[in-house]
Amino acid sequence: MFSVTTKHTAFAAALFCLGLLAGPAQAQPPLGPEMADFTPIQPPRPAPETGFTDESGKSLALADLRGTVLLVNLWATWCAPCVEEMPALDALQAKLGGRGFQVLAVSTDRGGAKQVRPFYEKHGLKKLAIYLDPKTALTRALGAKGLPTSILIDRDGNMVGQLVGAAAWDSPDAIALIRYYMDKPVPASLQRAAAD
Repeated sequence: MFSVTTKHTAFAAALFCLGLLAGPAQAQPPLGPEMADFTPIQPPRPAPETGFTDESGKSLALADLRGTVLLVNLWATWCAPCVEEMPALDALQAKLGGRGFQVLAVSTDRGGAKQVRPFYEKHGLKKLAIYLDPKTALTRALGAKGLPTSILIDRDGNMVGQLVGAAAWDSPDAIALIRYYMDKPVPASLQRAAAD
């Protein structure tokens, strides 16, 4: 017959073992009210290798920006909710851009830079670079079902969450969410690549 102490010890040992079998609890990103529509991608998936271009026509891929947390925003000048959120994306880039984070506002407009540049000027967008996907190859590869769609990609090139529709990207809730991913340790593989 077990004593009470032995029973408690055995019970605690069993719980400890079950905890080890279940693995460590995954920390969840902070999702305040302004980010209530953000959907974490579990488990995170590698971002596609599909290309897009910058304003000058230079070909790029998301892999070219590995090591930086990215908010890829798929949008168009004719999309009212997209137009509504562009100032918030510009403000987010002004606040966090260049410190391990970048907003990639990727336009799906068929007119390319000739259509997007005047839109930026009209709306006073000064911090966002122009990126283009006029044939919607990247948009389709990312699985976007509508515009705007924003996909958050971690430093390791994995899609960690998405938000469909306009959002207050310059809100404290959005900044807390993005900083959560910016503050994660840099993967060893990226540290080695930077050292080479």
